[in-house]
Amino acid sequence: MSDCIVVSVKALTKAGRFAERTVSGLDDAGRAERIVIWIERKPGALWAVGRMVDPQHRASEEPRADDFVWEGYELSDCLEAANGVLEDDVVVSEDDGSSAKVAPFTRDELLGPLERFFFGRR
Repeated sequence: MSDCIVVSVKALTKAGRFAERTVSGLDDAGRAERIVIWIERKPGALWAVGRMVDPQHRASEEPRADDFVWEGYELSDCLEAANGVLEDDVVVSEDDGSSAKVAPFTRDELLGPLERFFFGRR
């Protein structure tokens, strides 16, 4: 008989995420930092923009309430909020010496998943 340790791990649920970007940079101490920004669709036709710093260092990659930086009902407002957050993080990353390019969020990339969400199309 061998010793066995069983640990419950909550699965990461990204089912509502429609788009995601990762910005790599440095934290205030000069250590590598990963920022994940995403757009998701919440129940009640609510769009949300989330931002997590170093999710790989958390006990769970599930977003916390304070990870959400914007919620609302208009897709154009959602894109504006998401791209504003993304731009801010990219500028800081560039100031830290990164030359990586990160594409902005676009309406077209959200429409495909939205249609699949509503109509089950592939």
